[in-house]
Amino acid sequence: MAAKSKGKSPSYFGYPLSIFFIVINEFCERFSYYGMRAVLVLYFKYFLHWDDNLSTAIYHTFVALCYLTPILGALIADSWLGKFKTIVSLSIVYTIGQTVMSVSSISDLTDHNKDGSPDNVSVHIALSMIGLILIALGTGGIKPCVSAFGGDQFEDDQEKQRSRFFSIFYLSINAGSLISTIVTPILRAQSCGIHSKQRCYPLAFGVPAALMAISLAVFVIGSGMYKKVKPQGNIMIRVFKCIGFAIKNRFRHRSKQFPKREHWLDWASEKYDKRLIAQTKMVLKVLFLYIPLPMFWALFDQQGSRWTLQATAMDGNFGSIQIQPDQMQTVNPILIIVMVPVVDGVIYPLIKKCKINFTPLRKITVGMFLASLAFVAAALVQVQIDKTLPVFPAAGQSQIKVINLGTDNVIVRFEPRLQNVTVTPMESTGYMTFETSQLQSLNITSGNKTKYEIIQLPGQNRHTLGIKTTATEIIAKWLFDNVTSKPEEGNNLIRFINNLPDDINITMEDASFGTVTSLSATNYASFSGGRKDKIKATSNSRTCSVTSKVFGFGSAYTIIVNECTSDNLGVLYSEDIAPNTVHMAWQIPQYFILTCAEVVFSVTGLEFSYSQAPSNMKAVLQAGWLLTVAVGNIIVLIVAGASKLSEQWAEYVLFAALLLVVCVIFAVMAYFYTYTDPNEVEAQLDEEEKEQRKKDQHIYENQAEVVSRM
Repeated sequence: MAAKSKGKSPSYFGYPLSIFFIVINEFCERFSYYGMRAVLVLYFKYFLHWDDNLSTAIYHTFVALCYLTPILGALIADSWLGKFKTIVSLSIVYTIGQTVMSVSSISDLTDHNKDGSPDNVSVHIALSMIGLILIALGTGGIKPCVSAFGGDQFEDDQEKQRSRFFSIFYLSINAGSLISTIVTPILRAQSCGIHSKQRCYPLAFGVPAALMAISLAVFVIGSGMYKKVKPQGNIMIRVFKCIGFAIKNRFRHRSKQFPKREHWLDWASEKYDKRLIAQTKMVLKVLFLYIPLPMFWALFDQQGSRWTLQATAMDGNFGSIQIQPDQMQTVNPILIIVMVPVVDGVIYPLIKKCKINFTPLRKITVGMFLASLAFVAAALVQVQIDKTLPVFPAAGQSQIKVINLGTDNVIVRFEPRLQNVTVTPMESTGYMTFETSQLQSLNITSGNKTKYEIIQLPGQNRHTLGIKTTATEIIAKWLFDNVTSKPEEGNNLIRFINNLPDDINITMEDASFGTVTSLSATNYASFSGGRKDKIKATSNSRTCSVTSKVFGFGSAYTIIVNECTSDNLGVLYSEDIAPNTVHMAWQIPQYFILTCAEVVFSVTGLEFSYSQAPSNMKAVLQAGWLLTVAVGNIIVLIVAGASKLSEQWAEYVLFAALLLVVCVIFAVMAYFYTYTDPNEVEAQLDEEEKEQRKKDQHIYENQAEVVSRM
């Protein structure tokens, strides 16, 4: 039952009613952020048509900005607006940013010629950048405020309820993250558009924008129930001022005539009290250990960039379920939910039973090593993917594929004496690579018929040579294959060759290829992967049809229409580009290893930091921890930009090696670290202050007695 007591906000089962609004607000906000972020790198690659490196760079710049702005949010909340007004103000900015992102992904906005592609990509890029900056300001700015604001709603005697609130709060974060990472890729994979159907990025960004608007509305509705603590100044500012004064004072007294002090921060004692200096020393001791940590986040956050791009070249067919590349990110939150209780309840107790002293810093070291191992696993998967990728002609080269459309064997000789191939009826060769300058002519022989042809092909292109032997001659048809890369997003490219004597009109599902004359070919058309479609051919008022084979993902096929009898269409398939054959399930081991790394690194890191810092310095360490994430994403930009590695597997190995080196450095630092108990230090400070007050009181009483005798 709900109840309201004098001087307190309404409560429900002993909990302030206001926290339910805060939990719902956090769920919607995390859904909004992670949902948008899940599809972001594919939006860069496939909508804005940026290459993998630029897409990765902008993605990590955005993530870095999201983890830099919490410091700004904390300063605004603690020194100026207070937590409530900061959350509301920056949530409005956040909602506008999400809305701008959704608008930026509408191709019809600048698609004046109605061809399905934006005519002015610069407009979409500008809107996207504005949207992402606003989102970074919003999500980063409210990050340090919401959980603390929730904690403020409890009374001093509600410690148990406050602890449970934080558990529910973090559960809402994981729930929002998990659900959104499943849902938004499904929305992205839909087709929508006014003039032509495209991937539905406006919906994939629009739903997170709507959830952010709901988040803001829910938070504002609970306004009258909140306990709003007035801003009391930010401890970070005091710490920075203390450090700044110590450095400046030490520089002023750098002469040898001034005696050295035990610690360089002791030079702040002229202005700041002993307690603040001692607390700052403890914080700096922990922050020094943070220095190697960004390298872990440099690897961890590539789940949303490099690993997602890796999944686009893989087979996502899980039986009756088709997994989108950006949905593979859900493996991490799912495994987190499973692994945290397993590690805490099984692994750690087993290690303890083996009498191994598995200290927090050792756990963090193991986490770094596991993350490095995860990238070795990613590199091994990438090597297998690279083996399946098609090889396209380089500059000065041409590739030729021969299809025999007749009923007799065909021998093709590429002159001068370059290569001979024999092609059986209704079969085709693979693509053969030639130096364009050397390829001058070809001789085609079929039975007792011969055809000689001089050829001049443009370099760096693929070509298909269709050959059909009739009763009187050999017909050779050249087809220009205007495909220079593997189909994107797991789509398939399909084209048709009419091997019938009459003209036919070809359709495949809703796509019309128009009228195709005899021995002519259509252009390639793109179809979504993992499906089979109905093919229809109409000629002289007669229609034949057949259901196609399942094409897989990322393939290209030439379908040869051979016969139309009894309403049945006879077709043959010539594979131009092989489908993705490495299954997405092979990414699960690298996700599993990285999730294990996260459990022993991230959870332990926060726990260790809090155990080593004074109670009033938790916010400083929280800011420092978030800063390591930001720096980690900046490292991705630097390493990926400076390495200039042409092979993706080599970049994975590079990151793994760098983290391994940093892991060794951290292990050495951890070996020399001495654990401290902030409670003992603060208790000692309390005792010293108490003794000092007694001395001051005694001096005051003596002075008073002297004055009274005068």
